[in-house]
Amino acid sequence: MIDAIDRSILRSLQKDGRMTATALAAEVGLTVAPCHRRLKDLEADGVIRGYRAEVDLQSVGLGFGALVFVTLRETSQETIRAFEDAVVAEEQIVEAYRLFGDPDYLLKCVATDLAGFQTLYDTHLAALPGVAKLSSTIVMRDLKGAGVLPL
Repeated sequence: MIDAIDRSILRSLQKDGRMTATALAAEVGLTVAPCHRRLKDLEADGVIRGYRAEVDLQSVGLGFGALVFVTLRETSQETIRAFEDAVVAEEQIVEAYRLFGDPDYLLKCVATDLAGFQTLYDTHLAALPGVAKLSSTIVMRDLKGAGVLPL
């Protein structure tokens, strides 16, 4: 179970994942050794799942975003497993959520432009296992992105 100090560590790292152990310890009011131990425990317990850079999509030529709603033909375990494995393997699907009700999934996709998204849609999304229906909408602007958890 995480406590107030762990939450403080997590809040700080959500703001700056490259923070040094010394700076992190100072910010949360610990010395370096116990802070480092807590950090390693949070990583080992899977509370911290990883570290990564937040990349500006426009700067790397992937400024076109779309949300795609997916309804499956059937929801057998085999179909769900095959669909989810294929979604995880597709690099242009950057977020994926299984939903309650209809539709079954929400996918966030990125592409270079509309033509690039059309290619993704026609050649990859429509070919995902078990798909009965796809419905998409274009992202006009990303207001918040990957949010910080309210710890």
